[in-house]
Amino acid sequence: MLVTDRQVRKLLMEYQKSGEVGMAGLKAGMHRETAGKYIAGGLLPSQRRVDRDWLTRPNPFEGHWDEVAAMLTAAPELEGRALFEWVCEQYPGTYHEGQVRTFQRHVRRWRALCGPDKEVYFQQEHVPGVRMETDFTCMNALAITIGGERFDHLLCHDVLTYSNWEWATICHSESLLALRNGLQAALVQLGHVPEQHWTDHSTAATHELGGDERGRRGFNVGYLKIMDHFGIEPHTINRQEPHENGDVEAANGALKRRIKQHLLLRGCLDFEDRDAYRQFIEGVLHKANTRRRKRLVEELNAMKPLEVSLLPDYIEEKVHVSRWSTIQTDRRIYSVPSRLIGETVRVQRYEESVEVFLAGQHQLSMPRLTGEHTHAINYRHIIEWLIRKPGAFAHYRFRADLFPGLRFRRAYDRLCEACSPRTADIEYLRILRQAARTMETDVERVLGELEQHGIVPRWAALMEFWPTPEAAQLPDMAPLCVQLSDYDQLLSAKEVN
Repeated sequence: MLVTDRQVRKLLMEYQKSGEVGMAGLKAGMHRETAGKYIAGGLLPSQRRVDRDWLTRPNPFEGHWDEVAAMLTAAPELEGRALFEWVCEQYPGTYHEGQVRTFQRHVRRWRALCGPDKEVYFQQEHVPGVRMETDFTCMNALAITIGGERFDHLLCHDVLTYSNWEWATICHSESLLALRNGLQAALVQLGHVPEQHWTDHSTAATHELGGDERGRRGFNVGYLKIMDHFGIEPHTINRQEPHENGDVEAANGALKRRIKQHLLLRGCLDFEDRDAYRQFIEGVLHKANTRRRKRLVEELNAMKPLEVSLLPDYIEEKVHVSRWSTIQTDRRIYSVPSRLIGETVRVQRYEESVEVFLAGQHQLSMPRLTGEHTHAINYRHIIEWLIRKPGAFAHYRFRADLFPGLRFRRAYDRLCEACSPRTADIEYLRILRQAARTMETDVERVLGELEQHGIVPRWAALMEFWPTPEAAQLPDMAPLCVQLSDYDQLLSAKEVN
């Protein structure tokens, strides 16, 4: 049985009392000879222990380790598993899959003893009220649903590096507008403004080309205007060095874990609407920030108050409507009613929608495109002119947008099989015009009925199956019977008053 430091200290104490090795060893729970060895040596077991620098078993890769070391010297970034697979290919039958962990340990030990120097990270001392970091983090892994439908989104996450106070807002892209709204929301919660704002090289802040000798890109003009408005000094980390934004990077994972735990306690991932989900996120943040109030007070005392007005939650620009009945904003194309062709409209681009105005009057609202979506063409805006020019449909640049659903696409394919190309185009455009003039769902339902009956979905067939509107039925009303006594009561009441 191994002797512990506690036993030896007990042994030495008892020996000083009695001077008898046997009695001291008995009280310390060890044999007399063992007690004598420790009394004579004067060292604790932990002080006698020698670090092992030898292997307890032969190195199974000794025969080919020189080749492995040469490979690691030539390419230090090689991973242990990839190198093990290469060794197995070079010497078939010599090694097996169960040795991969042993091989990885040998590679790690070689790197520590003979490998190149590793990058050193320097712990930073944060000053109250100086630095706020912002980053976007994806929340799709949590599988949040709104009204039963999957809600893919990001969080714009802001963190004060001294107190670790944090705030987050829901967004759908790493855009300048999302960054501005997220930063403003954090500043409103604080009521104060930090000296510096740090971001990574997201396109929201550093999309402009050019930069300094470290390869950092220049700031966007729009981002610099935001910083100037609030009086904050903009900063960015070096490219491909996320650890320089380490506080918010670490807080991203911690926030997602915290939200997941609160979701488990809640017992449901579904929310009634987006506002309910926003309130849930803010409740989680408020609870987390409660434990940071002491250091937050130090930060607030060092920060200047937020005294400037807030920027609008949209980006406004003036756009010309092209002859194709489209506008382009944020490098994306949207269709508008053809009556606006040639006009210059005012566009307000929100995080989730695009609003169009002309002469101060609202014209239409459209969902804002994000991600890989570059255009949104509403067939209702152009269908009347496509009916007049059906030949333009075949090679229309955005023709895919003129199929509002799979059933419409199948109907067009069946028309192409049964008719000539021009006839199929004309028939389909008539169907699309019916959807624009009535209800798209009604047209889709009739197309489904035609498909079930095996009927080619021509215009005439569609109208044969079109539901007949029900005749308006007037309610039966009893004839109006006037009682003169009612008027007498009114007159008498008037005289009394």
